[in-house]
Formats: sequence, C-alpha cells, structure tokens
Amino acid sequence: MNTAIVGINWGDEGKGRMVDLISEDFDVVVRYQGGGNAGHTVINEFGKFALHLLPSGIFRKGVVSVIGNGVAADPESLLNEIRYVRDKGVSVTPDNLKISARASLLLPWHKALDCLEEQRLADKKYGSTKQGIAPFYSDKYQKKTVLAGELFDEKAFFEHLESIMEWKNLTLEKVYGAAPTTLDSLREWYDTYCVPLMPFIGDLDDFYDDCKELGKNIMFEAQLGSLRDIDYGIHPYTTSSSTIAAYAPIGAGCPHMKLDEIIGVVKAYSTCVGEGPFVSEWFGEEADKLREAGGEYGAKTGRPRRVGSFDVVATRYGVKVQGATAVALTKMDVLSYMDKIPVCTKYIVNGSRTEKFPFPSLLNSAKPYTEYLPGWGVDISGVRKFEDLPKAAQDYVLYIEKQIGCYIKYVSVGPERDSIIIR
Repeated sequence: MNTAIVGINWGDEGKGRMVDLISEDFDVVVRYQGGGNAGHTVINEFGKFALHLLPSGIFRKGVVSVIGNGVAADPESLLNEIRYVRDKGVSVTPDNLKISARASLLLPWHKALDCLEEQRLADKKYGSTKQGIAPFYSDKYQKKTVLAGELFDEKAFFEHLESIMEWKNLTLEKVYGAAPTTLDSLREWYDTYCVPLMPFIGDLDDFYDDCKELGKNIMFEAQLGSLRDIDYGIHPYTTSSSTIAAYAPIGAGCPHMKLDEIIGVVKAYSTCVGEGPFVSEWFGEEADKLREAGGEYGAKTGRPRRVGSFDVVATRYGVKVQGATAVALTKMDVLSYMDKIPVCTKYIVNGSRTEKFPFPSLLNSAKPYTEYLPGWGVDISGVRKFEDLPKAAQDYVLYIEKQIGCYIKYVSVGPERDSIIIR
C-alpha cells in the first residue's frame, strides 16, 4: 500500500499529527518535497516535537524514514534536528533514516539570499520563512546546486562548490551589496554539518526495489498544502516546490511507483501563515479567541497564524488537485466554544456568487459568503466513536463531507496520538 498524506489548504493542517498516528501501519515514511520552511507538530510518548526536515515516522520503532531527492536538504538544520530528537530519547541511525544521494544540498548562501530579497521587497514581501527555499529551488533548476552523493569525493565536491560560489558571489556582492562567501567558511560548513550526515546518504534504488518485492507499505509525507503549490497554489504566495500528491513518487525517488491512497488533511476551521489572499479570514477579538483556542502559532516561525472559518470553496479545490481519496478533519475540539459555527460556502467575486475557486489574481477582491451551523457547546476531546459525538458535531462533519465531495475518514479531537475518531 502506497499512501500520500497531503495538505488540502494553506499548510499547517495537522499532517505531522496524522503521519505519526497512521505510520504504525507503514514500513517506510518518505519526505518528498520542501525543506525546513514548515513545521509538523507531533505529540507522542517522547514529548512534543516540531519537525522541519525529519519525516514524522521517525518516532516509530521499525519504521524507516527517508528524505527524498525532491527535498531541499539543509545539512545544518537536519543535523541539529537529529540531535534534538536524539536528546529526547528517539533513536536515529542509518538503519532508520536514509537520505537520497540525489537530494540537492541547501547551501549557506541560500538563507542569506532569502533574507536579503525579503528586505528588498519590503512591504511587497511574499512572507518567506527565510529558510532559503526559493533561492535553493531557483538554483536547483538552474543546475547550480551540489548533490548529497557528491560529498563522498571531497576534492571533486569542493571543485564543483567553488565554481558555484564564484557565480553566487556575483549576486551577493553586485545585486545586494552583501559580503561574499569564502571557501574557508564552506570548508568549516562541510566539516561541521556535512561529514556527520554521510553515513545516512546513499542510493535508494535498491532500497525501493526491496520494498516493492517484499510488499512493504510506504507513506509519502508532504509539506504545506494545495494552496501553496508552485503550480496550483495562490501565485506568487506559494512555496517553490510541488506539494501535490502526484509528485510524491518523483520527489521520493521512486517514479515508477503508483499511489493507492491519498489522505488529505484539513482543519475544522481555516488557518494561514504568511502573506497573500485568505478569503474567509477573521479579524479582531473573534480572530484572537479562535487563535488562542487552537494555539495557532507557526511551528517554524512562531508567527501568529491568520485564522478564519472553514472554507468550502478552497477545500473543495484542494481535494480535487490532490486527488484525495479520504480526508482527515483535524482540531474539531477547538470549535466546542462556539454557539454557532460559521462556514464560508461561496465566494462573492465581482458581485456574483461562485462555488469555484477563482484564478489567483481575482482572490484579492473575493468576499466570503457565510452560512452558520449549530454549535455543540461541550468538550469532545474524550470521544473516540463518531456516534458518541453530539448530534451537532456529527452534523458538522457530515455537512463538510458533502460540501467538499470526499469521505471524512478521520476526525481529530485533540493533539495526542490517540485523540482520534476513525469512521
């Protein structure tokens, strides 16, 4: 069984929580795109974690975690994250963590360029997390990066890296007026962060062939959501990689494999980190109350998330582009304080109501058309069976399910691993 766990909206939907839950039934968990620019929050017997590069299956004994070739592999961040989880008692060895030799390395100047460009954009900035993601992917597609597998030939690696450094220093100095990168600083970076990761790096072809032959279950873990996809998201307020499930086998390093199941994750209300249109957004006291109830602060940045009502239009679109076969609805328990629950069911664009997600340039003028459902007014965090939910809570799930056109298989009623209803 090959299953992708993907975000349906703007990211931060609770994918890490779902991967941690479902990974018990899988042999392999693969990160196939993105980098350290988003966080997957996981709560389990080891504690509370915010993972940025490590797959969320790293906590499961017997599960192999893989960082695929589509990931922006940042040696510094990855090594620090390995040490972070090890300090909490989690085993991380070359037996349970593998890094594709074809993964491109996020280089020291990528973060510097990310910060410099956001400064240049000023009030027109895109809301970057300043983790070097856009400069990395730009360089990758210009063929100006080095692959993880190149680390094993130190002489050739530095010859390649030095030639890229000379090219990149032109941008740092001539465009931004910044200090150039030196070869000495790159050697220190190599010794400090790259060398310790070398035991984890290898060719994944034989590994995936063995998985297929042995009938092992593989989970593909995405970062961010449909609306942040480079092709299908809200351009230009997107990430720089494909967050779509169809890309999973390619970014994982096994393009010959097919997906059997795609689980789309969406919150019971809407949240958004960063800039760009957010049609169902709330403001003021109403927003503050929801933000505090849901603990809505970015796992990577700590920034307060923008919040709003559940967005049927955006979610239906996200389900479609992901090809979701089932949905996990997270944070249902957060809505328990509401007497009535707003749902954005349509957009008003140029004076007309529409149920279709508009072209990105139209979103800034779109307004939400809101309907209200009854609240349930009681704590549901201890409920484990759908039929034990208050009727209003059951009706909310069934209403959302009908509106988005996809079966809601999981209903999360708390952050802990077992705070889940499986229908």
